[in-house]
Amino acid sequence: MATTETPPTAATDLDAELAGLDALETGPSRSRLRVRTAWAATWPKLVAIALALLIWQVVVWSGWRPEYVLPGPAKVFSKLTSDFGALVEGSLTTLQRAVVGFALALVIGVVLGALVSRSKVLRAGLGSMITGLQTMPSIAWFPLAIVLFKLSEGAIYFVVVIGAAPSIANGLIGGVDHIPPVLLRAGRVLGARGFASLRHVILPAALPAFVNGLKQGWAFAWRSLLAGELLVLIAGNRTLGGLLDANRQVFDTAGLISVMIVILVIGIVVDSVLFGTLDKVIRRRYGLIDTAR
Repeated sequence: MATTETPPTAATDLDAELAGLDALETGPSRSRLRVRTAWAATWPKLVAIALALLIWQVVVWSGWRPEYVLPGPAKVFSKLTSDFGALVEGSLTTLQRAVVGFALALVIGVVLGALVSRSKVLRAGLGSMITGLQTMPSIAWFPLAIVLFKLSEGAIYFVVVIGAAPSIANGLIGGVDHIPPVLLRAGRVLGARGFASLRHVILPAALPAFVNGLKQGWAFAWRSLLAGELLVLIAGNRTLGGLLDANRQVFDTAGLISVMIVILVIGIVVDSVLFGTLDKVIRRRYGLIDTAR
């Protein structure tokens, strides 16, 4: 009985056409999904910025304060453009200090949080003290910091670290406290004890909650750093805090607000790009994000 077979060339052409149709169907949809996701995350921020600028301009138009005291958005952004070089230089110096101070606080906070979370004696003795240190205003530490380190970067780093480390430690302690006991018992059964348990069981399980502690620690570090740069002015270093004080002394309100905008933008970018991305990656890895939506 004779059988009919599809010629190889025809089958190949059919497969190529089907592959092309699949590419047309899936390619644009994925790109559109990315664009739609990016736009969904962007447009609320744009609307919030537009509303803030509108309210700002309306307050200026109301005559509540003279324009040389409270300038409008146009004047401030013009000043921001003209002082762009100085603002970039100041931002780089301030960000360098922030990274160094936060790194030191991270090391100290992780070590302290790991010890306190695993020791009942240390928790009883230091748990409340860590929370108390976290609630203390950063400005309260500067008189002592200046006495200990004089008017130097050491005084700034001291306040940054002592402001951020308790938040990081508390974040780790809170994350460890919410680890299911069955997971810890399973780790012990599998031979994870001591540092091995900390490395392979405790820290990974506490990571989602620990990220919130990192975000709080960065917020405390950033605020402490700017307060320190206002009080501790070091010759030859252009910083955001120094620019704030310089504009205040000459009563340049437009320059003052432009520096404040830069500080705000840096805070938003670090939170959304660094910690926001880290939070999404960790939650996706731990199955805390519904990928079907």
